[in-house]
Amino acid sequence: MLDVLIVGAGFGGLYALHKLRSIGLKVQAVDAAPSVGGTWYANRYPGARVDIQSLEYSYSFDEGLQQEWSWSERYAAQPELLRYANHVADRFDLRRDIELNTRVEAAHFDESSGQWLVRSTDGRQWRTRFVVMANGPLSAPNTPAFEGLADFEGRVLHSAAWPHEPVDFTGLDVAVIGTGSSAVQIIPIVAEQARSLTVFQRTPAYAVPAHNGPLDRDWERRIKADYAGFRARNRQMRSGFGSELQPHPLPALQVSDAERDAVFEQRWQAGGFALLGAFTDLFTDLRANEHACEFVRRKIRSIVRNPAVAARLCPTHPIGCKRLCVDTGYYATYNRDKVTLVDVSQAPIERITPHGLLTGGREYKADLLVLATGFDAFTGPMQRIDVRGRGALSLRDKWRGGPLNYLGLTVAGFPNLFNLVGAGSTSAFTSVITAIEHHVDWIADCLQWLDAHGHETIEASEPAEAQWVSLMNAIAQQTIFLGCNSWYLGANIPGKPRMFMPMAGGFPMYAERCAAVARDGYAGFVMH
Repeated sequence: MLDVLIVGAGFGGLYALHKLRSIGLKVQAVDAAPSVGGTWYANRYPGARVDIQSLEYSYSFDEGLQQEWSWSERYAAQPELLRYANHVADRFDLRRDIELNTRVEAAHFDESSGQWLVRSTDGRQWRTRFVVMANGPLSAPNTPAFEGLADFEGRVLHSAAWPHEPVDFTGLDVAVIGTGSSAVQIIPIVAEQARSLTVFQRTPAYAVPAHNGPLDRDWERRIKADYAGFRARNRQMRSGFGSELQPHPLPALQVSDAERDAVFEQRWQAGGFALLGAFTDLFTDLRANEHACEFVRRKIRSIVRNPAVAARLCPTHPIGCKRLCVDTGYYATYNRDKVTLVDVSQAPIERITPHGLLTGGREYKADLLVLATGFDAFTGPMQRIDVRGRGALSLRDKWRGGPLNYLGLTVAGFPNLFNLVGAGSTSAFTSVITAIEHHVDWIADCLQWLDAHGHETIEASEPAEAQWVSLMNAIAQQTIFLGCNSWYLGANIPGKPRMFMPMAGGFPMYAERCAAVARDGYAGFVMH
């Protein structure tokens, strides 16, 4: 029997395996893919790269690893991130406890033994005391049920299930559905190769420049000289990264128009998510947020030469209430004569035809179709597994109205089950590896505490769960995040209950709340 079974061998699963093994537990990780790497194994579309700087989007748990690994770019691309995951698996001898090509289909809690019985699709079973779900909040691709999709005679590719062999777009008429983060990275590269590119946009995205390039070696040396201090400062930031650019000391509404625009311009030139950290009130005051929105809209109008196309690319929702996109030449791509932007917000795609797409009574021809349609976020990965807790309670039933949880880590009625960086945590707004390390360390401390105090099981109480979800909702109401339909709300999935799923209070507040629960003898939990 195992102490812990980990579902997933991406960045979360790898660290969980290393950490829990290091405290003397018998641990096994399983992953459906033929490789470690998780997100960075699955998402290999053209242009796929991280949107947080490489020196921050990396593990901090081992100083030797931090010092020896040298990133080639400011924002690492998918192949390098996958190499990093494999390097970590080898460096810490993790592969001997990882089963690849193993998809978990069911996890049932056996009340008589206090153990979980986990089953894979090939019939293998494991008995384990604890289960850690490390299958990621963005690992269940969303393929909309477009009428006629099966009849399309060309090739259909999904951004999150990209083929391993190179895809050559040369001479092809390509259609891309979607303008979110993946699409913003894909579109400029496809446009370089394709004969024509037609982009179908429902909601325009705010995109800020990455200003990517070779990693500045002087900056790397400076960070590595005090990596621990750099990490500690980042963990005090709302997002868990970006400490080298602190917010302006005054709110956006208390400075002049000229000073505010100068700060935005500085952040635009810095690149990445820096713009959203310019002022402390951008996430809490719609008037302040609108100044940032209009700054980006002015940038769009200055880049895109056709005023009508520029207008279609200008979002009207608050900036940040959907995931901000970090791009390389996205808006300038629409200056190419062979690129067409089709607005499907008022005239949705009617059907996929054998040779293209029909919308607004017009058929757009395509040889190849790219679905950049995102994920069934947070709940999708968990609900694709038949998870059953006490009394054979199904997680699918428990979450029928939305993902009830406590601390984003546990669910009442499901003992000894932990979820990494899922609903109820700050992972959507935090550098995910910072969030992963925090969650895994908390779980490791919890398991040691349980054994030291002679407890076999731990589970959230229903009152604590209700209070946590109420707190999440109350915090979200004080922000701009409810100002649009986003995957944070499940709005991209037809029929999915609308519930703001991430914790929007910022990483320092969240980490302190988790620490306080532990200090108080795991308040809000029931132990047996």
